Amino acid sequence: MAEMTYVEIGPVERFPSRIGVRVQAGEEEIVVFRLTDGRIVALENRSPHRKGGIISEGMVSGEYLYDPLYDWKISLLTGEVQAPDNGQVKVYPVLVEAGKVSIGMDSR
Repeated sequence: MAEMTYVEIGPVERFPSRIGVRVQAGEEEIVVFRLTDGRIVALENRSPHRKGGIISEGMVSGEYLYDPLYDWKISLLTGEVQAPDNGQVKVYPVLVEAGKVSIGMDSR
């Protein structure tokens, strides 16, 4: 199992509800969403569609994101694209402590 290093990306207030905020963590561009229930999730900011694109401008509904280019429905918890489409977006572990948000990155 890979070791995780947590990278602080800012205070909880930086992440408005249901709006994607792009952050750079090392060489990876990540999009962070705060769900209406307050949970914070982080995904790779790349559409799994074969033509690519970003997902940070997608619309959030509950625990799902609607890809802005292809209208794919993506789980914000697992990164899995919902049927009838298929694909996977990388999901990063999120840690919230003392009002600060950190993203877990594989240690290499």
